[in-house]
Amino acid sequence: MSSALKPASNSRAASAHIPGSRDLVVDFIRVACMFAVVAVHLLMMGISVDSAGIGVGNPLTSLSWFAQGTWFGQVMPLFFVVGGFASLTSWRSLQRKGGDAGDYLRNRVLRLVRPTVALYAFLTVALWSATAAGVPGDLLSVIASGAGVQLWFLAAYLICQATVPTMAKLHGLAPYRTIAALAAGAVVVDVLRLGLEHNPWGFDSNPIGLLNMVFVWGLLQQLGFFYADGFFDRFAGWKLLLAAVACYGALVPLTYSGPYPVDMLTSQNPPMFPLVLVGLAHVLLVKAVYPVLQRCVQVGWVQKVMFVVGSRAMTIYLWHLPLIIAMFGIALVLRLPFPQPASTEWWLSRPLFYVAAWALVLLVSTPLVRLELAGTALAPGALRPSMWRIAVGTILAIIPPFVVMRQGLDVTNATWGMVLLVIAVALVTGKVPSRSWKSTHPAGRTEA
Repeated sequence: MSSALKPASNSRAASAHIPGSRDLVVDFIRVACMFAVVAVHLLMMGISVDSAGIGVGNPLTSLSWFAQGTWFGQVMPLFFVVGGFASLTSWRSLQRKGGDAGDYLRNRVLRLVRPTVALYAFLTVALWSATAAGVPGDLLSVIASGAGVQLWFLAAYLICQATVPTMAKLHGLAPYRTIAALAAGAVVVDVLRLGLEHNPWGFDSNPIGLLNMVFVWGLLQQLGFFYADGFFDRFAGWKLLLAAVACYGALVPLTYSGPYPVDMLTSQNPPMFPLVLVGLAHVLLVKAVYPVLQRCVQVGWVQKVMFVVGSRAMTIYLWHLPLIIAMFGIALVLRLPFPQPASTEWWLSRPLFYVAAWALVLLVSTPLVRLELAGTALAPGALRPSMWRIAVGTILAIIPPFVVMRQGLDVTNATWGMVLLVIAVALVTGKVPSRSWKSTHPAGRTEA
């Protein structure tokens, strides 16, 4: 996720602390996306209390414009684009220092997985405790599923991160053919999945769509590579706006007349090709208003917010849903009034809950952020585990969130998922006591 950004009280201080090559707008987009994600997840939780008990629903689906609104509010495609920008930038920097694919993947796995271990440990203890305390199974299932909704991102992002060295090489050799191949792959997967949706053999075609975790999210990551190379800077603002309008225009026949859903949230797991058009439209709009955003990120308080949120983005992302659920649970215990979801009173109360959610998230993330930041990177040339250990650790790290994405979270997969994640961290963390690198290779590191 986002790397640390040194705050500054004014633009002069900012220029003294921030490298001139750093694109602060990318940091701003990441933080803005984080605020949007927390807001959407908060609004999707409509809790009602009546004589029948506690009900949980999604008030947003009752809004007539919600499906169309996801064309703008579905920010995860943009997340992968800016993630691609950061990934290519980090990979090239590591290469200049003498690092290799093993160094890159190890650092990314630790940065993403170590804070996830803490979340899984918490969820395991909480779910076992709730089961032992006799919490009704149906209610516990809803709570557990809600607390794990966000974990799909870890599986998808780790898959994309594992491909960065290879895809960066392909981008350098044949950027347009690479992105065309990814687009073709995404379309073929969708055709197979949707074409077999009502097959006479009765099998579920949705698993076919899982291949688009590579093609769709990978294509969006690849767009981030183009962003990093300055591709979008070649075009005037009006051309970028026109291209964004064309992307949205293409969505109309694909959704209203075609086989795809209008709601882009339902196109997320497994991902579908329209998400590429949404992500492309978003990045085109960002570049169209880029001068405005550049002025915005020079404001002192904006940079401070970017630092506080950006430096702990993964921790915030992982914990915001469980903490929102906990916040509502505390409100239920205190017997606070719960307005009817989607009512005027309900909407007027959301800003207060949003501020409370962020206060809780920032409070809890303060001690936990150490897992995200401390000691993940190795200097190129230092001893590290062998590539096969890093590869196995990466695969083990992908499995638990992938299963949660497919089946939902429960006490069983929280428990074994925590074990696999601990093993994954152990595999990629350990340094190998081996011979000196220089004694076995003319210029490099010993791997065992």
